Amino acid sequence: MAVHWEDRLQEPEPTVNPTAGLHENPYLIGVGRADCTGPPGDVPLMGYANLEQTAAGIHTRLFSRAFIVDNGSKRVVFVTADIGMVSQRLRLEVLKELEVKYGILYRQDNVILSGTHTHSGLGGYFQYTLFMITSKGYIKPSIKAIVNGIVKSIDIAHRNIKPGRIYMSKGELEESNLNRSPHSYLNNPAEERNKYKSNTDKQVTLLKFTDLDGDGMGMLSWFAVHAVSMNYTNQMVSSDNMGYASYLLEQEKNIGFLPGEGPFVAAFASSNLGDASPNIRGPFCANTGLPCDYLNSSCPIGGLKMCVALGPAGSDMFNNTKIIGENIFKRAKSRTCKPALGHSFAAGTTDGGGDLNFTQGAVEGDPFWDGIRDALLGAPSNETQDCHQPKPILFSTGEMTWPLPWHPISTTAQGTFSNAEVVVAGLCNIYTHYITTYEEYQIQRYEGASTIYGPHTLSAYIQKFRGLAKAIAEVRTTYCTLPKGPEPPFFKDSQLFSLLPAAAVDKKPINTTFGEVLERVDPEYTVHITDTMSFQRDKTFVTVEKYHNSTAHWDVVHTDASWETRFHWVKNGAESNATIEWHIPLSAQAGSYRIRHFGHYKQRKGFLETVIIAYEGVSDVFRVSKIK
Repeated sequence: MAVHWEDRLQEPEPTVNPTAGLHENPYLIGVGRADCTGPPGDVPLMGYANLEQTAAGIHTRLFSRAFIVDNGSKRVVFVTADIGMVSQRLRLEVLKELEVKYGILYRQDNVILSGTHTHSGLGGYFQYTLFMITSKGYIKPSIKAIVNGIVKSIDIAHRNIKPGRIYMSKGELEESNLNRSPHSYLNNPAEERNKYKSNTDKQVTLLKFTDLDGDGMGMLSWFAVHAVSMNYTNQMVSSDNMGYASYLLEQEKNIGFLPGEGPFVAAFASSNLGDASPNIRGPFCANTGLPCDYLNSSCPIGGLKMCVALGPAGSDMFNNTKIIGENIFKRAKSRTCKPALGHSFAAGTTDGGGDLNFTQGAVEGDPFWDGIRDALLGAPSNETQDCHQPKPILFSTGEMTWPLPWHPISTTAQGTFSNAEVVVAGLCNIYTHYITTYEEYQIQRYEGASTIYGPHTLSAYIQKFRGLAKAIAEVRTTYCTLPKGPEPPFFKDSQLFSLLPAAAVDKKPINTTFGEVLERVDPEYTVHITDTMSFQRDKTFVTVEKYHNSTAHWDVVHTDASWETRFHWVKNGAESNATIEWHIPLSAQAGSYRIRHFGHYKQRKGFLETVIIAYEGVSDVFRVSKIK
């Protein structure tokens, strides 16, 4: 599948003039990431409002990613978490924890919390009745895990604050989102629709954060697409397509680190994704293969249930997640390089070749010329070399500023809105369903029916946002210059309810132990084969470990945060089985491996008391060999 990109800027633009040196104060920037997965069993997943869709394992772990920016007069925190959306209760709980730790440093007016809108994260963190009904109530272990993860990510960002620069770029990404309600969109006035090339927003906006040496600290990107590549049949906790994009970029930047670890933080946040679906092949009737009814998305036989939208890989939700996530990742990656010229630049073209011994098509550097460059101009940073692969760098122009910048840059953006870029950060601070235009509202498809404040909702928001934007543009530095508005309610725990039964005491078959292997691994596998094993049922549940003969030590190569592992938890009454899959990648090295599983079981102690006991299980050692 070809992915078409349309660039609008030739190079990312820095927010601070590199030639300004000590005459200009850079931003203070901090980035942080922390796990917010929560209990991956029995808790309903949030998004599809399906009470039967309860968590039963882990596809990928969920993370909160925090970014702190301080321009010397004001500090802002932006957090995007791998959850369905941010609820008002969740925000209030986070602010309460931040106040205890930091006083008034991080507060209501400078902390923005956003959700990626994955529909495979845990529910149970709302205080309003509708959401409690659709997620079996207010579930304390679920909201506690999310609050702790968000606060921890802010803690890490706070500890890591250092002077740095911010680069902004944007482009367009095709074949990764689709308007799922085109009939509603066509009801908008023609003069409005004619302003845009598509009925779906294709723009990717990206902020890249570096320290003063130009080394990358993190990246924050926005793109309008629903995180629903993992469909409503999925029962594994998953960060979906946006999380996979983060996974890919962080793994590429954090060499030698396991997923969820390492200093570079890459976040792909939700934007104006209301009617933007990743299922780009559109809706089809599952029983006939024919397109669904255009207006009401139903099928002649089977009705609404038979109408299913398909992603680029058809009905394979794992591959759909992978393809859309890779598209978003590649688009962001292509905008994160500093300017640099490769060796083939000096070779010229067929219309006029160069005079020196450079050739077109060079994918390796030349030690002679690289040595001269290093002595005269300095070597390119490792980040720039890695980012431009496979291009060998001749001149790292984005890192060369004497006597003047070697490539076009912008002047400082601090204190001016002449080059401001507006980004809609979606699903922030409180969830109020959808906002359609007045015209789309009249069609009353899902989005219109979910616009809860009526047909003029958009006009009301625009009126409010106009005042807020004006206050920002006028650089009002104190929160008291705008009316604060009413305080949101914080309902007492006694007012909330939970429909989730307490966990029962765990049982096991006679003559077995918790953590015992039920299905043995084969003695040998080749790469790209799935290894599956079963066990009796803020640490990983799964590790894949490789034995190193030289050190006689087992090294962890994958956890349950890895794309290559899948952790299934199947409950059968008071007994449960854990099935672990390792989809052995082509990159796996030949050698001896084992899979370990970690968990806890609940046991009765005396007549009324129960205790939680840790257990672990380990597979037999097996070999992985390369395909011959």
